[in-house]
Amino acid sequence: MRNLLDQIVIWLTNDQPIALATVIKTWGSSPRPVGAGMAVSTEGKILGSVSGGCVEGAVIDAALEVLKSGNPTRLHFGVADTEAWEVGLACGGEIDVFVRKFNLQKLNSWKTAFQTGKPFQSALLVNGSENLVGEELLILDDGRILTPGFSSEQKEIIIKSIQKVADRGKFSPAGFIENNLGEVFYQLVGTKPILIVVGGVHIAVHLVKLADILGFDVIVIDPRRLFGTGERFPGVKQVINEWPGAAFQKLHVNQSTAIVMLTHDPKIDDPALGIALASPAFYIGALGSKKTHQKRIERLSASGIDNDRLSIIHAPVGLDLGGKLPEEIALAIIAEIVKVRNSTRI
Repeated sequence: MRNLLDQIVIWLTNDQPIALATVIKTWGSSPRPVGAGMAVSTEGKILGSVSGGCVEGAVIDAALEVLKSGNPTRLHFGVADTEAWEVGLACGGEIDVFVRKFNLQKLNSWKTAFQTGKPFQSALLVNGSENLVGEELLILDDGRILTPGFSSEQKEIIIKSIQKVADRGKFSPAGFIENNLGEVFYQLVGTKPILIVVGGVHIAVHLVKLADILGFDVIVIDPRRLFGTGERFPGVKQVINEWPGAAFQKLHVNQSTAIVMLTHDPKIDDPALGIALASPAFYIGALGSKKTHQKRIERLSASGIDNDRLSIIHAPVGLDLGGKLPEEIALAIIAEIVKVRNSTRI
C-alpha cells in the first residue's frame, strides 16, 4: 500500500476516482503476499499488482465495474485451466482479492498512519452489511483510531473483536475476525524499512540506489565530507557528516532498520557497530575479510560487548555471489538484507 500512495494522491486530487484491490487471503504458492495491492483509475491506468500478472486483467475489469457501481466485490482465483481458458494462477496457488472504491478520506487516514513511523493495524469489513462492506478503520500505535466509515458503536465492536483474538494468543500479522458487523480482514502494517550506511564509499553509491528501488529510506553517515555529499548520494533521505556517536543521536533506529559499515576504518566502523549492536536493528553488517573481521571482533570484545551479541554481525557482509566489483558487492549486500528482513519481519 505504501508504494501506491504517491500516485493515488495524484489521481484523486485530479478528480480521477480509483478502485483499490487488496490480496486478503492466499493458499499454496501464491505470487504476492497478503496485503499486496493494486490501484486502478477510471481511465484504466494501473499501479501495483496482486499476482505475477496471471489475474491482473480480470481484477482490472472488476475494478472498473466497482468504480461504475460503487459496490465492492470479492474475487477468488484458483489454478488456471488453459484448456477452458479459465483465468487463474499458473503457480498452482489460490488467492482472494477484495476490490473497493478508495476516496480521499481513506487516503488521508493511511497517510496519517504512515506518518507516525510506527506499525499500525488495518481492519477492513469484507462481508456483512451492504452499506458498510469496504469500510475500514486504522488502529495506530499511539492509540488513535481513524474511522471515516464507522460509527463509534461500530468502531467498538471491531476493536473488541480484535482484542479478543489477541487475548487468546491467536493474533497473527493478518487474518479474519467474525463479529456482529460481519467478516473483518485485519492486517498489521509494518514501518517503512530504513538503511543506514556508514561510509560514503564507492560500494555505498551503488548500494543506496538498489535500496531505493526496494523501498528503503536511506541515510548515509560519514564524517569525511569528501565522501558524504549530496552530489554522491542524490535522493537519499539524509546525509550526515558527523562521527557515529553524534550522528546516531539524531536517528531513530527500530526493528525495520538495517545498518551497514563500509568505511574499513576502525575509528568509524567500531563506534558505529557498538551503537548498532545496542539497537533493535534487524540487520547489522560490516565490510571486510574474515581476518579483518576477527580483529574487529577482538577489539569490540575488549570494549565489553558480549560475544553472543557480536555473533549477529554479518561479516564478511553480503551473500557470497562471487562478485568483486563495487556494484556486485552492493548487490550481494542488499540481497542479504532482503533475505534477513523476509525471515524476520512481520
